[in-house]
Amino acid sequence: QVQLVESGGGLVQIGGSLRLSCTVSGRSSDTYAIGWFRQAPGKEREKVSCISPDASVYYTDSKNGRFTTYRDAVTNTVDLQMYRLRPEDTAVYYCAADFSCGSAVDDWEYWGQGTQVAVSS
Repeated sequence: QVQLVESGGGLVQIGGSLRLSCTVSGRSSDTYAIGWFRQAPGKEREKVSCISPDASVYYTDSKNGRFTTYRDAVTNTVDLQMYRLRPEDTAVYYCAADFSCGSAVDDWEYWGQGTQVAVSS
């Protein structure tokens, strides 16, 4: 089983930055794709980014230059660095693990508990 724990959420002003971290552990955890998702109240959960075991990184919105996903070998985490945050970025952010970055949202096998991000003026 793979365990995932998110951290780094909080309240930030418009235009601010946050770095979310996903701590991944468990047997064979290196073989899984790790995705970042978000869900606002009343909206569908959506994929933000994903990093594959071969280190390929994918973003749902390729024109969104504000978000970056990477593996941090020092902290053993998969991080989501967010810049120039907007009110529409407000959501609960989750990390998840599955066989492939191409899996549908509902098919991802392992999930963290989520961390809240709120963007306001």
